[in-house]
Amino acid sequence: MSSETPTESPEVPTENTMPPDVPDVEGKVKSSDSQVDRQVEGSDEVECLEPLSKRQRKKLLKQKQWEEQKDLRRQKRKEKRQKRKLERQSKLDSNSEGSGRKRMRREVVPSTLRLIVDCSFDDLMVLKDVKKLHKQIQRCYAENRKAFHPVQFYLTSHGGQLKSNMNENDKGWVNWKDIQIRTEHYSELIKKEDLVYLTSDSPDVLSDLDEKKAYVIGGLVDHNHHKGITYKKAVEQGIGHAQLPLGNFVKMNSRKVLAVNHVFEIILAYLEKRDWKEAFFSVLPQRKGAVPLGEANDSSTRAVSEKEGEDNDSDSN
Repeated sequence: MSSETPTESPEVPTENTMPPDVPDVEGKVKSSDSQVDRQVEGSDEVECLEPLSKRQRKKLLKQKQWEEQKDLRRQKRKEKRQKRKLERQSKLDSNSEGSGRKRMRREVVPSTLRLIVDCSFDDLMVLKDVKKLHKQIQRCYAENRKAFHPVQFYLTSHGGQLKSNMNENDKGWVNWKDIQIRTEHYSELIKKEDLVYLTSDSPDVLSDLDEKKAYVIGGLVDHNHHKGITYKKAVEQGIGHAQLPLGNFVKMNSRKVLAVNHVFEIILAYLEKRDWKEAFFSVLPQRKGAVPLGEANDSSTRAVSEKEGEDNDSDSN
């Protein structure tokens, strides 16, 4: 019995080849990867094409406006720089003017003359007139504060309606400077021989101001209801009295009685100018119809001459 030994077939080297009909798996994988990449890129493009949110639109709009307004902003910056430059220059100018005002203020020489507003007529006035007096006193105070030769200013017999009105409408009066506001009568504060009551009814006319004296102005707004009351008061008290030399220099269409602040301001002006005519015409309001006395006489003479000429012409016809 014979036995056959199976023979091993020799090893044949295999080649790394694939039949042509077998698909290339690696190529397929690569192509699928590239397809996925394209899909991802496509999805990004889709996302970019999606509508913007409200916040994003706002942001883009602001960015666009910012770009468009670049020139405008530059112009505004330039204008601001110019404005700051002008302000600095203006400040320097005002400082130099202020120094000038301070120098001028240092040249102010206070007068020793005492000027009193007598407020003892409170019960003779209605509230409307009390308010007018208050305004006149305010004007006196303001003018005295800026005068070249401020006087020693007094308000005496201060109380009643006047004080109530000042408390109600001008609370700052309690802080006024360079003024003595007293409840006492002026006769309790000033020596009798130093007092001179200024009244248009006095037969005595001032030629000059004595700065050692105390001149009294009647604080009364009465619309001529109490004629001669201040003159009578001065005579009764046995104190000096006088009127301003108004009639020597001025022709007026209205009565010679002046408001409290006008008398006050005329005295301040005279202390500065030392000329009554200049003092009167620097203060008197136009509504008073004030003209220099000489000019008034000339105009009256011209008016009479013209009238006579007209009459002669009419007679000759």
